[in-house]
Amino acid sequence: MADGTKAVVDTSAADAAADEAALAAAIDELGSGKAAPADAADAPSADAPSANAPEADDETDDEAAAEADESPAADDADTPAEPRPEASVSEETSEITAPLSVQEIAAELAAGSAPKKPAPAPEPAAAKRRPTDPQPTVDPRDTATLPRTLPAPMRHSGDMIGHRYRLEECISQTETFSSWRAVDEKLRRAVGVHLMASGHQRARKVLAAAKSAALLGDPRFVQVLDAVQEGELVYVVREWLPRASDLAKLLVNGPMEPHEAYQMVRQVADAVAAAHRRGQAHLRLTPRCVLRTDSGQYRINGIAVDAALRGLPAEDSDEDAQRTDTRAIGALLFTALTHRWPYPEDRYDLQGLPKGLQNAAPDQVRAGVHKGLSELAARALFDHPPHHAEPITTPEELVRAIARLPKIRQPEPELPAFQAPPRHNTHALPTAPNPTRVADTTVSPLPPSSRPTASRRTKRRLRRVVKATAWTIALGAIGVASWQFVGSLRNTPGQTVATPQPTVSTTAPSAQPTAHTPVPIQIKEAFSYNPRGDSPESLWLLPKVFDGDPNTAWVTKTYNDPFGPKPPFKDGTGLLIDLGSAQSVSSVNVQFTGTTTAELRVPNAQAAVSPQGAQPEAYNVLDKQSGSTVDFTLSSPTNTRYLLIWLTSLPKDTGGGYRGVVNEVKVFG
Repeated sequence: MADGTKAVVDTSAADAAADEAALAAAIDELGSGKAAPADAADAPSADAPSANAPEADDETDDEAAAEADESPAADDADTPAEPRPEASVSEETSEITAPLSVQEIAAELAAGSAPKKPAPAPEPAAAKRRPTDPQPTVDPRDTATLPRTLPAPMRHSGDMIGHRYRLEECISQTETFSSWRAVDEKLRRAVGVHLMASGHQRARKVLAAAKSAALLGDPRFVQVLDAVQEGELVYVVREWLPRASDLAKLLVNGPMEPHEAYQMVRQVADAVAAAHRRGQAHLRLTPRCVLRTDSGQYRINGIAVDAALRGLPAEDSDEDAQRTDTRAIGALLFTALTHRWPYPEDRYDLQGLPKGLQNAAPDQVRAGVHKGLSELAARALFDHPPHHAEPITTPEELVRAIARLPKIRQPEPELPAFQAPPRHNTHALPTAPNPTRVADTTVSPLPPSSRPTASRRTKRRLRRVVKATAWTIALGAIGVASWQFVGSLRNTPGQTVATPQPTVSTTAPSAQPTAHTPVPIQIKEAFSYNPRGDSPESLWLLPKVFDGDPNTAWVTKTYNDPFGPKPPFKDGTGLLIDLGSAQSVSSVNVQFTGTTTAELRVPNAQAAVSPQGAQPEAYNVLDKQSGSTVDFTLSSPTNTRYLLIWLTSLPKDTGGGYRGVVNEVKVFG
């Protein structure tokens, strides 16, 4: 301790000494109001993170250290500060917020401005952070004018929030906030809930970020459904995707194929660019925030809200925000191609890069990486890409660069190995006049010398033709002789012979077309299609419409008014049926509870690009029926992958409202 006010931790990493000293000095200046005693600086701290431990594996200690420095100092300097319990973090599902980075810890330390008691300085991380890390850096704008920090509210499974949301499972718990899987008791659907004390200095920013994200209304982002301050509690409610997998989980077994990595970066870049055009930024785009649904669509979680929950303020300018999100997309593509995190530390169950490979393109880290995608990732991630390439600094530029890439074809599916049919013992079978020979694929082909020549084959054909002609002539002669014999009997006096009546052959071709036999088509997935509403309906009940059990059902929301063609009422809601691939559909059977009016629609060329995001006008109406069981029978089969069952009139339920109930959907080809 040189001057009695700064504690510098010695480390063996010579190349990181300058950065470590700077970080320690910043921590002391922000977190110490007076000189720290020498013995406090020299003694190891139990709460300080280990310099050799990976950051992603010690999120709990990072949060605890950050929140401890945020706490305001007691008014009485002689009163010791209350110790805080150590936070516990669970990463059991893909729906949690991603772990802290070094810059986020520094942002936590910078948030508190009131004088604090001296505290031991945490050991700096051994791995040196490059300036191109996609995580935002320290922002000193939090001042003492903000509300006093408070710990995360203590809640338990079964507690009700806002008289509507019942907490079921705690997904993530820190000293700042907690994340839960909950049930919306009013609409009977699963939701995600973030809880924070309203007196916390971040509460206002979290509410503002959540409300701005809710106004985005882009289906490519996980929707924010509610953001409320209620007494001493602030809670943010978001959409829950139970069958989606985040990018970190998808990369557990290795890197992505080029076509899948291309689809991921294209969809993510398109969504982020659209958000920036509307003045929104994510600022914390990590592998935990990118989710892939069963249909192969990628959706982005936590826009603006994740950064506010972690205390990462918005960038100083729109240019900085765009560069931050572009760099983060580049890191996602780098990770998908190499199965390595592009920074020194290990994070998201991925191994970091060694120091010698910093600023290296993905094809220099792993062999066999697609050249075009490798160059794209390096240009988006690094400020100075290899080979003097021009860096990409905005999501809009990244979208244009992706569009210029040559088409990356999807790999052909592997066909199952062909199994030869079993050989039959023809000697045990009765001899037929002209047995049909079946080629035996297990027998090796004949040598060229033993194969019949062309002249032999020609002679065989001639013999067959001669035999057929002879049989035809013989049958004709027999027919003529029979007719003459009958005529002679008819002309004999004293004998009456009945004239043979012509008979109608039952084997003659019929003039009527053969009746079509319906063939069931398996439904792969069903989606809630509610473009006129604020959110999907009853996501957890969607598999019930094709489970083969008419006693189970998918239900819509309960509406106070019937659907109408004009505002303020919406004109319909419905189900989007995915058959997995284009199929020839001839009829659709739908079983409802109560008399329901519905239309069967198929997407046109415009809606086929994004069926879930298209408006109802982009679907062509094939048929309209009303009743409790309806059959949509098409005049001619239609080749389509998606079918929209658009409900335009719902029956009344027992409570006086209007609600649609779909018990079963069956598709036939």
